[in-house]
Amino acid sequence: MGPECGPARGGTPASENSVIVIDLPQARRLAFGVVLGQVAATLLAGLLAWAISGRLAAFSALLGGGIGVAASLILALAGFRRREMSAERALRAFMGGEALKLVAVIGLFVATFEWVKVAPLAMFAAFVATFIVYWLALAGALWFGARSRGRQQPVSADAAHTVKD
Repeated sequence: MGPECGPARGGTPASENSVIVIDLPQARRLAFGVVLGQVAATLLAGLLAWAISGRLAAFSALLGGGIGVAASLILALAGFRRREMSAERALRAFMGGEALKLVAVIGLFVATFEWVKVAPLAMFAAFVATFIVYWLALAGALWFGARSRGRQQPVSADAAHTVKD
């Protein structure tokens, strides 16, 4: 799409007509890579909690990190369960996965506080650590994606109808 499609010619700016094509295998790898990173952060948080405060804190950190890991795994499984889908279906799958993730987080925290004796600070610290892994991975993917898109031609909205792997 060239500059001739800009507002001076009666159309919309080229930047409004271009879309980013989602590389589904790369997004799937990123989602499951986040889960693995969160597992590592959870184990590290458990070790740190054990070294600082003992077994209850370590157990609590593992529970809190486990809640974050479980929620991200639910989102990854729900959002990437199909190999090929339309953009609308991909959005619905992702939004459904986010809803399931929220329900899982709330349910797991409620169940944990109801049935298990925990050290809340260690538990929430590990949960926050999994959140940090999630956001760092997303920021990295967006940053590296923006750098690689700078070297590619934009795809017109008419050419990108499905999300494929």
